[in-house]
Amino acid sequence: MLGPNQYGKAETRLVLVRRGAAEHELVDLNVSVALAGDLADTHLTGDNSKVLPTDTQKNTVYAFAREHGVSTVEEFGLLLARHFVSTVERARVSIDSYGWDRLGPHSFARTGAGVRTAVVSASADGEWVVSGVRDLVLLNTTDSEFHGFIRDRYTTLPETSDRILATAVDASWRHSGVTVDWDFVYDEARAALIAAFVNTYSLSLQQTLHAMGSAVLEAVPSIVEVRLSLPNRHHFLVDLAPFGLDNPGEVFLAADRPYGLIEGTVLRDDAPEAGLAWSLSSGWNG
Repeated sequence: MLGPNQYGKAETRLVLVRRGAAEHELVDLNVSVALAGDLADTHLTGDNSKVLPTDTQKNTVYAFAREHGVSTVEEFGLLLARHFVSTVERARVSIDSYGWDRLGPHSFARTGAGVRTAVVSASADGEWVVSGVRDLVLLNTTDSEFHGFIRDRYTTLPETSDRILATAVDASWRHSGVTVDWDFVYDEARAALIAAFVNTYSLSLQQTLHAMGSAVLEAVPSIVEVRLSLPNRHHFLVDLAPFGLDNPGEVFLAADRPYGLIEGTVLRDDAPEAGLAWSLSSGWNG
Protein backbone atom coordinates (compact mmCIF):
# COMPACT_ATOMS: atom_id res chain seq x y z
CA MET A 1 0.00 0.00 0.00
CA LEU A 2 1.33 3.42 -0.96
CA GLY A 3 1.83 5.73 2.00
CA PRO A 4 2.36 9.50 2.21
CA ASN A 5 4.54 10.82 -0.58
CA GLN A 6 5.74 14.00 -2.21
CA TYR A 7 8.16 15.08 -4.91
CA GLY A 8 9.78 18.26 -6.11
CA LYS A 9 12.89 20.10 -7.20
CA ALA A 10 15.36 20.57 -4.35
CA GLU A 11 17.94 23.32 -3.90
CA THR A 12 17.50 25.50 -6.94
CA ARG A 13 20.23 28.12 -6.56
CA LEU A 14 19.11 31.58 -7.57
CA VAL A 15 21.20 34.76 -7.57
CA LEU A 16 19.33 37.91 -8.54
CA VAL A 17 21.18 41.15 -9.26
CA ARG A 18 19.15 44.35 -9.30
CA ARG A 19 20.96 46.81 -11.59
CA GLY A 20 18.45 49.66 -11.74
CA ALA A 21 20.39 52.01 -9.46
CA ALA A 22 24.00 53.10 -9.11
CA GLU A 23 24.36 50.65 -6.22
CA HIS A 24 23.52 47.12 -7.26
CA GLU A 25 21.43 44.92 -4.97
CA LEU A 26 22.12 41.22 -4.52
CA VAL A 27 19.68 38.43 -3.61
CA ASP A 28 21.10 34.95 -3.04
CA LEU A 29 18.59 32.13 -2.52
CA ASN A 30 18.35 28.35 -2.31
CA VAL A 31 14.79 27.30 -3.22
CA SER A 32 13.26 23.85 -2.72
CA VAL A 33 9.78 22.88 -3.92
CA ALA A 34 7.74 19.90 -2.73
CA LEU A 35 4.37 18.93 -4.24
CA ALA A 36 1.83 16.37 -3.05
CA GLY A 37 -1.64 15.15 -3.90
CA ASP A 38 -3.20 12.32 -5.89
CA LEU A 39 0.00 10.78 -7.18
CA ALA A 40 -0.84 7.10 -6.80
CA ASP A 41 -0.90 6.48 -10.55
CA THR A 42 2.67 7.56 -11.17
CA HIS A 43 3.91 5.40 -8.30
CA LEU A 44 1.85 2.31 -9.09
CA THR A 45 1.56 2.32 -12.88
CA GLY A 46 3.99 4.94 -14.16
CA ASP A 47 1.18 7.20 -15.41
CA ASN A 48 2.66 10.72 -15.19
CA SER A 49 -0.45 12.65 -16.27
CA LYS A 50 -0.69 14.33 -12.84
CA VAL A 51 3.02 15.07 -12.48
CA LEU A 52 4.41 18.56 -12.96
CA PRO A 53 8.05 17.90 -13.95
CA THR A 54 10.65 18.98 -11.44
CA ASP A 55 12.47 20.73 -14.28
CA THR A 56 9.35 22.86 -14.78
CA GLN A 57 9.41 23.72 -11.08
CA LYS A 58 13.03 24.88 -11.40
CA ASN A 59 12.21 26.99 -14.45
CA THR A 60 9.28 28.57 -12.61
CA VAL A 61 11.57 29.73 -9.82
CA TYR A 62 13.83 31.54 -12.29
CA ALA A 63 10.96 32.96 -14.33
CA PHE A 64 9.16 34.28 -11.26
CA ALA A 65 12.37 35.96 -10.08
CA ARG A 66 12.51 37.84 -13.37
CA GLU A 67 8.77 38.58 -13.64
CA HIS A 68 8.02 39.43 -10.01
CA GLY A 69 11.39 40.10 -8.39
CA VAL A 70 12.13 39.07 -4.81
CA SER A 71 10.97 41.48 -2.13
CA THR A 72 11.20 39.02 0.79
CA VAL A 73 11.63 35.27 0.92
CA GLU A 74 8.17 34.93 2.44
CA GLU A 75 6.46 36.86 -0.37
CA PHE A 76 8.43 35.01 -3.04
CA GLY A 77 7.52 31.70 -1.41
CA LEU A 78 3.84 32.65 -1.32
CA LEU A 79 3.89 33.57 -5.03
CA LEU A 80 5.43 30.23 -5.93
CA ALA A 81 3.24 28.13 -3.62
CA ARG A 82 0.05 29.77 -4.89
CA HIS A 83 1.13 29.11 -8.46
CA PHE A 84 1.93 25.44 -7.88
CA VAL A 85 -1.23 24.76 -5.89
CA SER A 86 -3.25 25.81 -8.94
CA THR A 87 -1.92 22.61 -10.56
CA VAL A 88 -1.53 20.20 -7.62
CA GLU A 89 -3.32 19.73 -4.31
CA ARG A 90 -0.56 20.80 -1.94
CA ALA A 91 2.64 22.78 -2.37
CA ARG A 92 5.46 23.67 -0.04
CA VAL A 93 8.27 26.07 -0.87
CA SER A 94 11.34 26.24 1.37
CA ILE A 95 13.81 29.07 0.89
CA ASP A 96 17.20 29.85 2.40
CA SER A 97 18.44 33.42 1.94
CA TYR A 98 22.19 34.06 2.24
CA GLY A 99 23.16 37.54 3.38
CA TRP A 100 25.83 39.71 1.81
CA ASP A 101 27.39 42.88 3.26
CA ARG A 102 27.99 45.75 0.88
CA LEU A 103 31.63 46.68 0.23
CA GLY A 104 31.02 49.14 -2.59
CA PRO A 105 28.52 49.98 -5.35
CA HIS A 106 28.84 46.52 -6.85
CA SER A 107 31.03 44.61 -4.35
CA PHE A 108 29.89 42.33 -1.54
CA ALA A 109 31.19 40.00 1.19
CA ARG A 110 29.24 37.06 2.55
CA THR A 111 27.88 37.95 5.99
CA GLY A 112 28.16 35.79 9.08
CA ALA A 113 24.80 36.89 10.47
CA GLY A 114 23.06 33.56 9.87
CA VAL A 115 20.88 32.25 7.06
CA ARG A 116 17.36 33.63 6.81
CA THR A 117 14.77 30.91 6.14
CA ALA A 118 11.12 30.64 5.10
CA VAL A 119 8.80 27.71 4.52
CA VAL A 120 5.50 28.45 2.77
CA SER A 121 2.76 25.85 2.37
CA ALA A 122 -0.48 26.16 0.40
CA SER A 123 -3.49 23.96 -0.20
CA ALA A 124 -7.23 24.29 -0.53
CA ASP A 125 -7.34 24.48 3.27
CA GLY A 126 -5.24 27.63 3.48
CA GLU A 127 -1.74 29.08 3.50
CA TRP A 128 0.89 28.95 6.25
CA VAL A 129 4.23 30.68 6.65
CA VAL A 130 7.11 29.70 8.91
CA SER A 131 10.12 32.02 9.02
CA GLY A 132 13.43 31.62 10.77
CA VAL A 133 17.17 31.85 10.98
CA ARG A 134 19.82 29.14 10.81
CA ASP A 135 23.52 29.04 11.71
CA LEU A 136 23.33 32.12 13.92
CA VAL A 137 26.47 31.52 16.00
CA LEU A 138 26.36 33.03 19.51
CA LEU A 139 28.77 32.78 22.44
CA ASN A 140 28.92 33.99 26.04
CA THR A 141 32.32 33.80 27.72
CA THR A 142 30.75 33.65 31.20
CA ASP A 143 27.41 33.87 33.05
CA SER A 144 26.75 30.19 32.37
CA GLU A 145 26.73 27.30 34.85
CA PHE A 146 25.88 23.62 34.73
CA HIS A 147 25.54 21.54 37.88
CA GLY A 148 23.08 19.45 39.89
CA PHE A 149 22.59 16.96 37.06
CA ILE A 150 22.08 13.20 37.35
CA ARG A 151 25.24 11.26 38.13
CA ASP A 152 25.75 7.54 37.60
CA ARG A 153 28.71 5.19 37.16
CA TYR A 154 29.35 6.55 33.66
CA THR A 155 29.35 10.24 34.58
CA THR A 156 32.73 11.94 34.35
CA LEU A 157 31.62 15.50 33.57
CA PRO A 158 32.58 17.86 36.40
CA GLU A 159 30.08 20.40 37.63
CA THR A 160 30.88 24.01 36.81
CA SER A 161 29.79 27.41 38.01
CA ASP A 162 31.49 29.26 35.14
CA ARG A 163 31.73 28.09 31.55
CA ILE A 164 31.65 29.26 27.96
CA LEU A 165 28.20 28.87 26.42
CA ALA A 166 28.19 28.71 22.63
CA THR A 167 25.64 27.58 20.06
CA ALA A 168 24.60 27.85 16.42
CA VAL A 169 20.94 28.84 16.59
CA ASP A 170 18.41 27.14 14.32
CA ALA A 171 15.12 28.91 15.03
CA SER A 172 11.76 28.84 13.25
CA TRP A 173 8.68 30.84 14.09
CA ARG A 174 5.12 30.37 12.92
CA HIS A 175 2.99 33.33 11.94
CA SER A 176 -0.70 33.66 12.70
CA GLY A 177 -1.41 34.95 9.17
CA VAL A 178 0.15 35.80 5.81
CA THR A 179 -0.33 39.59 5.84
CA VAL A 180 2.86 40.54 7.62
CA ASP A 181 5.66 43.08 7.35
CA TRP A 182 8.11 40.24 6.83
CA ASP A 183 11.36 42.21 7.07
CA PHE A 184 10.29 44.02 10.24
CA VAL A 185 9.14 40.83 11.94
CA TYR A 186 12.34 39.01 10.97
CA ASP A 187 14.51 41.79 12.36
CA GLU A 188 12.49 41.95 15.60
CA ALA A 189 12.49 38.18 16.12
CA ARG A 190 16.20 37.84 15.42
CA ALA A 191 17.01 40.74 17.74
CA ALA A 192 14.87 39.18 20.48
CA LEU A 193 16.71 35.85 20.16
CA ILE A 194 20.08 37.55 20.47
CA ALA A 195 19.04 39.80 23.36
CA ALA A 196 17.70 36.86 25.35
CA PHE A 197 20.90 34.89 24.79
CA VAL A 198 23.01 37.85 25.89
CA ASN A 199 20.93 38.80 28.94
CA THR A 200 20.03 35.39 30.39
CA TYR A 201 22.23 34.13 33.21
CA SER A 202 22.16 30.51 32.17
CA LEU A 203 21.99 27.52 34.48
CA SER A 204 21.38 25.27 31.47
CA LEU A 205 21.08 25.66 27.71
CA GLN A 206 17.47 24.50 28.13
CA GLN A 207 16.78 27.54 30.29
CA THR A 208 18.36 29.76 27.64
CA LEU A 209 16.24 28.13 24.93
CA HIS A 210 13.03 28.91 26.79
CA ALA A 211 14.12 32.48 27.42
CA MET A 212 14.91 32.98 23.73
CA GLY A 213 11.58 31.57 22.53
CA SER A 214 9.65 33.58 25.10
CA ALA A 215 11.45 36.77 24.06
CA VAL A 216 10.36 36.30 20.45
CA LEU A 217 6.71 35.81 21.45
CA GLU A 218 6.86 38.90 23.63
CA ALA A 219 8.47 41.03 20.93
CA VAL A 220 6.21 40.00 18.04
CA PRO A 221 2.50 39.45 18.83
CA SER A 222 1.81 37.96 15.37
CA ILE A 223 4.15 35.03 16.05
CA VAL A 224 2.35 32.16 17.78
CA GLU A 225 5.03 29.49 18.11
CA VAL A 226 8.83 29.29 18.15
CA ARG A 227 10.91 26.16 17.67
CA LEU A 228 14.59 26.13 18.55
CA SER A 229 17.41 23.69 17.96
CA LEU A 230 20.56 24.64 19.88
CA PRO A 231 23.71 22.54 19.56
CA ASN A 232 25.93 22.99 22.58
CA ARG A 233 29.31 23.90 21.10
CA HIS A 234 31.49 22.66 23.93
CA HIS A 235 34.63 24.54 24.98
CA PHE A 236 36.95 22.53 27.20
CA LEU A 237 39.61 24.10 29.40
CA VAL A 238 43.06 22.92 28.27
CA ASP A 239 45.33 21.42 30.91
CA LEU A 240 48.57 23.43 30.67
CA ALA A 241 50.11 22.01 33.87
CA PRO A 242 52.46 19.66 31.94
CA PHE A 243 54.09 22.80 30.53
CA GLY A 244 54.40 24.51 33.91
CA LEU A 245 51.60 26.95 33.05
CA ASP A 246 48.37 27.82 34.79
CA ASN A 247 45.13 28.29 32.90
CA PRO A 248 42.75 30.68 34.68
CA GLY A 249 39.88 30.13 32.25
CA GLU A 250 41.65 31.57 29.21
CA VAL A 251 42.76 28.75 26.87
CA PHE A 252 40.09 26.38 25.54
CA LEU A 253 39.68 23.56 23.06
CA ALA A 254 36.66 24.23 20.85
CA ALA A 255 35.27 20.75 20.15
CA ASP A 256 33.08 20.25 17.08
CA ARG A 257 31.71 16.77 17.95
CA PRO A 258 30.12 15.05 19.67
CA TYR A 259 27.91 17.82 20.96
CA GLY A 260 24.82 18.21 23.08
CA LEU A 261 21.70 19.09 21.10
CA ILE A 262 18.95 20.95 22.94
CA GLU A 263 15.60 21.31 21.15
CA GLY A 264 12.27 22.70 22.23
CA THR A 265 9.14 24.66 21.42
CA VAL A 266 7.71 27.76 23.06
CA LEU A 267 4.16 28.69 22.09
CA ARG A 268 1.28 30.85 23.18
CA ASP A 269 -1.47 29.22 25.23
CA ASP A 270 -4.02 30.09 22.55
CA ALA A 271 -1.84 29.25 19.52
CA PRO A 272 -3.93 27.95 16.58
CA GLU A 273 -3.13 24.59 15.03
CA ALA A 274 -0.05 24.62 12.88
CA GLY A 275 -1.39 23.32 9.56
CA LEU A 276 0.92 22.02 6.87
CA ALA A 277 3.68 24.59 7.18
CA TRP A 278 4.92 23.39 10.53
CA SER A 279 5.57 19.88 9.27
CA LEU A 280 9.09 20.77 8.22
CA SER A 281 10.51 17.27 8.29
CA SER A 282 7.66 14.82 8.79
CA GLY A 283 5.79 14.82 5.51
CA TRP A 284 2.34 16.35 5.15
CA ASN A 285 0.68 15.16 8.33
CA GLY A 286 0.46 18.59 9.97
